[in-house]
Amino acid sequence: MSASYAGLVTFKKAKPDEGLRAAASRKPEEIISEISDSNLKGRGGAGFPTGLKWKFTAKPPCQNKYVVCNADEGEPGTFKDRVILSECPGLVFEGMTIAGRAIGAKRGILYLRGEYSFLRKGLEEVLAERRRNNLLGDAILRTKGFDFDIEIRMGAGAYVCGEETALIESLEGQRGEPRNRPPFPVDTGYLGCPTTVNNVETLAWAALIMANGAAWFKKSGTDKSAGPKILSVSGDCARPGIYEFPMGVTVEELLKEVGAQDAKAVQVGGASGRCLGASEFKRKIAYEDISTGGSIIVFGRDRDMLEVAENFLEFFVEESCGQCTPCREGNRKLLEGVRLLKEGRCSMRYLKELMSLGETMQLASKCGLGQSSPNAFISIIENFRDEIMGRTS
Repeated sequence: MSASYAGLVTFKKAKPDEGLRAAASRKPEEIISEISDSNLKGRGGAGFPTGLKWKFTAKPPCQNKYVVCNADEGEPGTFKDRVILSECPGLVFEGMTIAGRAIGAKRGILYLRGEYSFLRKGLEEVLAERRRNNLLGDAILRTKGFDFDIEIRMGAGAYVCGEETALIESLEGQRGEPRNRPPFPVDTGYLGCPTTVNNVETLAWAALIMANGAAWFKKSGTDKSAGPKILSVSGDCARPGIYEFPMGVTVEELLKEVGAQDAKAVQVGGASGRCLGASEFKRKIAYEDISTGGSIIVFGRDRDMLEVAENFLEFFVEESCGQCTPCREGNRKLLEGVRLLKEGRCSMRYLKELMSLGETMQLASKCGLGQSSPNAFISIIENFRDEIMGRTS
């Protein structure tokens, strides 16, 4: 590995709007075919194939369709979308415009995390410049029928609005709560219209794929996880920051690059992800192994893993929307259990019941928040058993 993986390596080299010019000269179905051939999957963590999502959204014969860029980056430890929007906003807007042409939408919405309000003025200036340069508005690049514009809407800082249907509820002025599915946003999304919701990073890569082709994108990564991935690395390491690694990089290789060879644990995927011990450091960061929306948190040898679990569960108790019982009550019970463990008042029998509760939450919670919130607790108990068992009563 080399230091060249640090930063937004490929995004910074992109020629402005080369992908958009390529898209303007191609039919919508050809754009979708190119994105599908690239095997680009959603970079927000879910990993749904982007070409397939665009194909589903393009299919309904509806006059009003929408492209929504999910910039509600609320996962603890994740900050790569903020950096992308700060340093390469034009690439994201370019990707949104390409998505609009692909699905037949004339309107796009950037849903910006409430805590990122300081970015809005600069982003509005970029949008205004793109309108002046005929990169937004009517007849984009003098292409008849290629009409598309983008507005920015602010979130209110709710973690659950990173889930796409809760985000759409928020856009409509409702309380940010996940919807029952089906129907899915691709046919019943914003204002009941077909809507594609894509992550900031996903749209930036889509623009580059249109500029350079699907084969270029597939040169890096694995067969099931094509292309590079932008990661936010923080915690107990010498060189925290933004990195662009090829999909399939091992945790061990990543730790060497960021200066954390002596790490005790690595949380992959933020608070909702999995906590790996040293015995799992040879695993790959990829959809087929350990998937992440972008957060990598490193923990050094002196870290108390129960404090790590407590910190994550406090976050989920605060951020649960309270709509479904497994998430609302389950996170509180897990947090109580971790505090009992810290005080040496949790029995082995009760710890097993807490593990069973966590597994039930993964199955019975309504949305991804409740389904993933026990992940850190369960993986910490499993991977640091010796450390935890010594603290049971």
